[in-house]
Amino acid sequence: MWRLLFLFSIIPIAAALIARWFFGLRVLATDGPRLCRCDLATWMPSPDDQSVVHRNEDSAQEFGRQLRLKALAEWKETDPKAAKSRENTRRFGMAVPPFSGIVALMAVLVAKIPVMGGLSVLLAATALSAVTGILSLPQELSAIAKATKKLRASKNFPHSDDESAVSRCAMAHAWKEALPPILNLLQR
Repeated sequence: MWRLLFLFSIIPIAAALIARWFFGLRVLATDGPRLCRCDLATWMPSPDDQSVVHRNEDSAQEFGRQLRLKALAEWKETDPKAAKSRENTRRFGMAVPPFSGIVALMAVLVAKIPVMGGLSVLLAATALSAVTGILSLPQELSAIAKATKKLRASKNFPHSDDESAVSRCAMAHAWKEALPPILNLLQR
């Protein structure tokens, strides 16, 4: 039974890691270092940004991160219920795997389940968190797509290649953040 749970847990974790690499980390590695220029008169800082100085020339990865934060802030205003649901899914992914790991460790220590069972429980919780993170991702990607549409309409970047790189990096940041943080240890 434990081996079956182990096997069924490894498959979604592997699929989620491959998707994260392909849609997130790979894009950030290729498009992220690209130097982009924007018009500071139309490019607004992210909602939580308190700095006075803003650079009109930065990497596509940084502009993409800012675009994602702007999209999330706008999404919270337009559809707070869906945005809160996505945030709760992220919290679930942050809390459940470590908590289940502690519970499984305690169960192994008091000899209630075998070591394979404890590992299977940890992997099953991680797989569940990864699946819920991936399943709730399309709403966030839709919010980023709306922000990208506004970005293209406002002509913040003089070159369309810069706009494309920034929008791809914003989507890649969403994919990077979709999985539970415990899986960040496996993929850097």
